Amino acid sequence: MSKAPATREFFLDSIRAWLMLLGIPFHMSLIYSSHRWHVNSVDPTWWLTLFNDFIHAFRMQVFFVISGYFSYMLYLRYTHSHWWKVRVERVGIPMLTAIPLLTLPQFLMLQFVSGKAEKWPQLSLYEKYNTLVWELVSHLWFLLVLVILTSLGLILFKHLKQRAAATEKTFSLIKLSVLFLGFGIIWATLRRLLLIAHPAILSDGLFNFVVMQTLLYLPFFMLGAVAFKYPALRQRFITPSVGCYIGSALAFAAYLLNQRFGSGDGWMYETESLILMLMGLWMTNVVFSLGHKFLNFHSPRVTYFVNASLFIYLVHHPLTLIFGAYITPYIPSNTLGFFTGLVFVIGIAIVLYELHLRVPLLRFLFSGKPQSKHNSTQVASR
Repeated sequence: MSKAPATREFFLDSIRAWLMLLGIPFHMSLIYSSHRWHVNSVDPTWWLTLFNDFIHAFRMQVFFVISGYFSYMLYLRYTHSHWWKVRVERVGIPMLTAIPLLTLPQFLMLQFVSGKAEKWPQLSLYEKYNTLVWELVSHLWFLLVLVILTSLGLILFKHLKQRAAATEKTFSLIKLSVLFLGFGIIWATLRRLLLIAHPAILSDGLFNFVVMQTLLYLPFFMLGAVAFKYPALRQRFITPSVGCYIGSALAFAAYLLNQRFGSGDGWMYETESLILMLMGLWMTNVVFSLGHKFLNFHSPRVTYFVNASLFIYLVHHPLTLIFGAYITPYIPSNTLGFFTGLVFVIGIAIVLYELHLRVPLLRFLFSGKPQSKHNSTQVASR
């Protein structure tokens, strides 16, 4: 275990928190977009559809880059077994807690709202199982993927640690773009082969989360780890690149065209994987460079939301669905409904966060961190 102190990456902490909190406007705008969801407004709004597409096109790729960055940093600090245990507990315990407390009640509510409850007995055993996997994992999928990536990290990080120093030329954004385009082609090829050989497996929830999502985000997770190992790559990402800014705009335009004119029976998802790979890489430069310029400072308010971001993300999804199912129909304006929904969800989520801080068991279950007496005293004195 290394005792060497690490310089606090304030901008990365902030970016990670805000990317997670972007899940709130993402799902709220989904209600008012042209995309089909659990609950939708009567008529979609173009700007909320555009806003929703923009968030979806880059958010999780950049999030997994940051996750890989911090994961490798902690990997170098602790013994491998202790690192794995701590990392898995930090994401696995909140995920397992949220299933019975959040996504199960959410599933039951949606069964009632959508009128599917009476159809449940007619489903086959596999259909019930698969439905439960999709609905109970729900917005927690990234925690499951993080557990898998952390486990893979025991092997991948060991090889990364043993690699010799690389030159700055190795991290040319052009070379990285070609590499990530290759990753996109590999993922697209795998999906197309599965679609030809066994199409039903692509509808299997567990296979989708454990295999397809993991493979999609593995390159970004490892990119973050490599960025920590090699400062030259980190510097490349925090230095604004005109090519990445322009490339991100073009990639988003391609994403929109694919969404509007692509077909699920055609090459829509394969094309999307290529776009997401490149846009994720280029937006890492955009987000990191802007974050380094505007968010690289300590602020108690930012620290609060950094600490609260996971809990708020976990509870926002059922709150958003409650708003969409029971309140949206009474608000005639989609724009007004969107902003009202943000106030509704964020306000209640913060209240729930403050309440859960005062219950040691809930603090542990939603953070995966053992609660010390010192922390308990601090909370009690607030």
